[in-house]
Amino acid sequence: MHDTSPSAPAPLSAWRTHGLLFLLAFLYADNFIGRQIVAVMIEPIRLEFGASDTSMGLISGLAFAAVFAVLGLPAGRLADRMSRTRLLALSSLCWGVATILCALSGNFVLLVAARMLVAAVEAPAAPAALSLIADLYPPQRRAFAISCFTAAPTFAAILALSLGAWLVDQYGWRTTFVIVGTPALLISALLAFGAREPVRGAWDGSARVELSTSLLATVGQLWANRPVRYLILAGAVATLGGNAFGMWNASFLVRSHGLELRHAGLLTGLIGGTAAGLGVLFSGWLTDHLGKRDARWRFRIPLVGHVVGIATLAAYLSWPTDVLTSIAGVPVPTAMLWCGINGFFMVWWLGPSFSMLTSLVAPANRAVAMALQTMLSTLCGVGLGPVLTGALSDLLQPAFGVESLRYAMFLSCTATSVAIVLFLVMRAALLREQPAQAVMTTA
Repeated sequence: MHDTSPSAPAPLSAWRTHGLLFLLAFLYADNFIGRQIVAVMIEPIRLEFGASDTSMGLISGLAFAAVFAVLGLPAGRLADRMSRTRLLALSSLCWGVATILCALSGNFVLLVAARMLVAAVEAPAAPAALSLIADLYPPQRRAFAISCFTAAPTFAAILALSLGAWLVDQYGWRTTFVIVGTPALLISALLAFGAREPVRGAWDGSARVELSTSLLATVGQLWANRPVRYLILAGAVATLGGNAFGMWNASFLVRSHGLELRHAGLLTGLIGGTAAGLGVLFSGWLTDHLGKRDARWRFRIPLVGHVVGIATLAAYLSWPTDVLTSIAGVPVPTAMLWCGINGFFMVWWLGPSFSMLTSLVAPANRAVAMALQTMLSTLCGVGLGPVLTGALSDLLQPAFGVESLRYAMFLSCTATSVAIVLFLVMRAALLREQPAQAVMTTA
C-alpha cells in the first residue's frame, strides 16, 4: 500500500517526472540561447539598420534586463497563483512568437520593442520552473534536479556562441531568430497537453496553499525572514562576481596573454563554459549524496566551491604569460588550467542554494522567492558586475596600463568573499531563529 499522506505524496511516474524536468531544462536553454545569440548578431543588425554601438547595447542588454527585472516579481506571484505547467506553456508559446517577431522587425525601433516583449513573456519561466521542480522531487533529491535545470544555460551559451555564429553567417540574423523561436512552440504544446501539475508543497508536509493579500506583502514577509534575505543576497553577490568574470575574461586573455579575440572567445566558451556546466551538475549530485548522511553538507558544498574558486581565480589572474600547447592552431595559455578549475568550483553554490531556498519558504510563495532571487541576481550580475569591472579598469589604467583589467577583475570578482560572509550569517540566523529547519537544511 502506498503512503498518500502529505509528507509522502503519490509522485508522478519516474518517466513523467524526469521527462518534465528535461522539458523545463530544454525550455530554459532555448530562452538562454535567445539571449546570448544576440551577441553574434550585433554587427549584421547594426549594419542593416545603421544603429550606433550604444543603440546595439540597448537590445543586447538594457532593454531586455530592465523589463525582465521589473516583471520578475509579478510573474513569480502569478506562478504562485495558477497552474505552473499552464503558465509555462503560455509563456513558451508567447516567447516563441515574440522571438519570431524579432525576425520580422522592419526597423530598429520595432526590433527593440520585440526584444522587450521577449523579456516580458520570459519573466515567468525561471520562477515557475524552479517552483515546479521543488514539487517534483523530495528535498533530499532536489539539489541535483535544480542543478540539471540551472546547468542548461551554461551549455546553451556554448551552443549559442558557436553554432549561432555559423547560423548568422550562413542564413542571416532574421532566419536565425526564427530557428531559435520555433522549438519553444513545440515545448509549449508538450507542456499544455503532456505535462501534469504536481501537488504544490506535498513533499514538504503541507499541500495547503496560503497566499498573502498582495505581492508587496509577500515580498515583505520574505525579506523580513533573515535567513532567506541573506541567502538571496549571497546569491546576488556571487552572480556579480561570476558575471563580471565571464563578461571580461576574453578581453583579459587578449590584453594580458596576447591572444586573438576569436581564440580568446573560443577558449573561454569551451573551457570555462564546459567546466561550469559540469561543476553545476556535479555539485548538485554531491550535495544530495552527502546530504543524505549529514545535512550540514548542504551548507558546506557552496562554501567549499567559493573558497576553492577564489584561490583558483587568484592563480588564474596572476599566472604569467606562456603557452601550454596549441590545439588546431589555437594557442592555449597555461593559465587556462586554472580557468577551468575556477569555472568548475565557482558555480557550486547554485544547486544547493536554490534547493535551500525552496525549503526555507512556504510552497505557496516559492515562485515569488525565486523571482526575487532572479531579479536581484540580474541587477547585480548583468547590471552592476560588468560596469564595475570596466570602471575599476579605467581607474587603474594610469597606474597599470594594459594590465589594469587584470587587477580590476580580481577586485570585482573577490565579491565572492562577501558571498561567503553572507552565507555564514545566513546559517547563524537560521540556527538562531529556525533551529528545527536548520537541522533539516544545514546542520
